[in-house]
Amino acid sequence: MKRLLGTAAVLLSAMLTLGACGGGDPLTSASQSPEAPTASGSAPATGGKVVIGSADFPENVLLAEIYSQALAAKGVQVEEKLNVGSREVLYDQVKSGGLTILPEYVGSLLGYVDKAATAKTKDDVVAALKEKLPAELEILEPSAAEDNNSLTVTKATAEKDGLTTIEDLAKVSKNYVVGGPPEFQSRQEKNFKDTYGLEFKEWKKTGAATADAIKDGTVQVGNVFTTDPKIVVNDLVSLQDNKHAFAAENITPLVNKAAVNDTVRTTLNAVSAKLDTAGLVALMKRVAVDKENPDAVAKDWLTQNGLL
Repeated sequence: MKRLLGTAAVLLSAMLTLGACGGGDPLTSASQSPEAPTASGSAPATGGKVVIGSADFPENVLLAEIYSQALAAKGVQVEEKLNVGSREVLYDQVKSGGLTILPEYVGSLLGYVDKAATAKTKDDVVAALKEKLPAELEILEPSAAEDNNSLTVTKATAEKDGLTTIEDLAKVSKNYVVGGPPEFQSRQEKNFKDTYGLEFKEWKKTGAATADAIKDGTVQVGNVFTTDPKIVVNDLVSLQDNKHAFAAENITPLVNKAAVNDTVRTTLNAVSAKLDTAGLVALMKRVAVDKENPDAVAKDWLTQNGLL
C-alpha cells in the first residue's frame, strides 16, 4: 500500500486533461534548482546533465532537493521537475528518459513492477527489483532511511497494554478500533490476520488525520508512515513489524541507466550512505511542522553531512 507516489488514477487523469488544456503540465513546466546553472547561463557543467523528478508530497520533494543540490555541488547540471504526481507518470518518464532520477521506495516500487512479488526484507526486495526492472532502469544503493507503513499507538497505550511489536497486538486487537486510509482495510485485513492473527473491533477511514485520531482516542491504533513527524510531536509509538507484514521501504534513487554517469552514481550513493530514518524524521518536522522551505532544509542537511 505504501507510497503510491501521488494521487489516484482518476486525479491523475484530471491533471493530464488540465495540462492538455493549457493549465500547465508539471512534466513540461520545470523549475530550475537554485544551485544549478540555468538554461541561459554559462557553458554546461562538466559533471553531465540530469533531470530530477518528484512525486507530489513533501517528503519526496525534500529528497529530490537533496539529490539535486548534492549533484550540483559536484558540477552536474540539474533540472528539477517537482510535485509531478503519481508513479504511473513518473516511472514511465524515468524509463523513457524524460526524467533521469526519482527518489523511490523499494517495496512499493517492486509492487508496481511485479504485482505478484512476495519479497519483504530489504535484501530480498532489492534483489527482486534488480531482477524485475527493465533494462532502461536501475536502482542505486538504498539508504538506511525507510518510510514505511506502521501500526502506531500512543505511548500511554503501549505502556498500559505492554505493546512493543505488532505481534503484541494480538492479545488486545479485538478491543481496538484501527484507523487508516480508505483502502487500508481491503489491502491489509487478511495480511494482518495471516501474519499476526490480528482481528480488530472496527476499521475506520481516518486518512491523513490518522495520527491525530490516535492522539485524541478516536482510534486506538492506526496506520501512520514511519517518517511522519506527528509521531514525535504527538508522542506516539510505532510498533515493530518483526514478522514483516509490510515490505521494506528503504529510500533509493531510481535512475535511467543510460543517462547517469559515475559522478551521479557516486554522489547519490554518498547521500544514501548518510540518510537514516531518524534523520529524515527530523528533516520532515522542519518541512511539515515548522513550514521551512525544502531547499533550505536540504542544504542544511547536506552541509552538516559534508556533502556540500
